[in-house]
Amino acid sequence: MTTPPLEVLYEDNHLLVVNKPAGLPTMGTPEGTVTLLTLAKQYVKQRYEKPGNVYLGVVSRLDAPVTGVVLLARTSKAAARMTEQFRSHSAEKLYWALVEGELEPAGGEYLDWLVHDERHRHMRIAAATQAGAKQARLRYRQLLPRGDLSLVEVQLETGRKHQIRLQMAHHGHAIVGDRKYGSRRAFGSGIALHSWRLTIVHPVRDESLSFEAPLPKSWPPFPPLASFPSSG
Repeated sequence: MTTPPLEVLYEDNHLLVVNKPAGLPTMGTPEGTVTLLTLAKQYVKQRYEKPGNVYLGVVSRLDAPVTGVVLLARTSKAAARMTEQFRSHSAEKLYWALVEGELEPAGGEYLDWLVHDERHRHMRIAAATQAGAKQARLRYRQLLPRGDLSLVEVQLETGRKHQIRLQMAHHGHAIVGDRKYGSRRAFGSGIALHSWRLTIVHPVRDESLSFEAPLPKSWPPFPPLASFPSSG
């Protein structure tokens, strides 16, 4: 994969918000591997001519095949305050997904319990009583049927690993291109899951901010669509 230049959506002395491309891990890969975090640190070091190591805290992260908004903190104080917003679910995360089939009903909530399957290296649905099971909640609404596919908006209410990917597949609507969770359709780059809007309160100014990332060019074109009204 050719690494594209870092696309910055917002920056100040406390935050850096970027648009992650498909195929680029956010962090946590073997040393020497290019990640979004290493690219972001290089960007800050060069732009602000910083000597020595650059601090950046990853507040939100996306799976390698997923695209869209990622939030990083430029100070440890900002990182702690933003992490608390995510922990308390006061940050609002909206995703767009192109999924298989048409949803019925066209809007609602999925509530499941997930566990990590170490042997097969993925997440799976479990009983609420199973050891290690964690509750996963999301709201969804179908924005546009497109033949045997649907464009869906997802509002995450918890932040479990692979949550949207697994829950959509479990309820019969695998995300296009996501072979790990049952899709048999090819997709241009990565999978058809995009973090398109993140709404937070600024860690210092106590001001609500929303960041939006445009859909990648690998997605089919869609008309302008309204999103969920803000919960704030």
